[in-house]
Amino acid sequence: MTTPDQLHWKLDLDTVDWDALSHLYRIAPLGEKKPDDLRVSFGNSRYTCLVFDGDVLVGAGRALADGVDCSYLCDVAVHPDYQGIGLGKALIERLRDLSAGHRKIILYANPGKEGFYAKLGFRRMRTAMAIFANQQRAAETGLIEND
Repeated sequence: MTTPDQLHWKLDLDTVDWDALSHLYRIAPLGEKKPDDLRVSFGNSRYTCLVFDGDVLVGAGRALADGVDCSYLCDVAVHPDYQGIGLGKALIERLRDLSAGHRKIILYANPGKEGFYAKLGFRRMRTAMAIFANQQRAAETGLIEND
């Protein structure tokens, strides 16, 4: 069985195949993310991680960070064939470590995944608020509460 340490980690965006990254998000499954949107969002992120097995993109994640106060870990995706080997954990740990020194490192978890992140040192926030482009879907999936 492959381990995260046996995979090739890339922290820059020099040779990204944006179509392959879009495909990874689709099959992870984390929804439809257009290649051009990913180019913008990853390009505007302070930290990025891409993980390859040979030429195959098997994991990705990024962090928006200001260098001092806040780093937001987001868009962590793992290829279905590589789930269960610790790659998601390794991606979060790498982004968390890259973000060290910020006053706070945040992320939001999909409902049911809170325990996974708690094991990595994250704690539930009591005052987090959000506005989603699709508020109804966010409520239906449990990301926000209906008032």
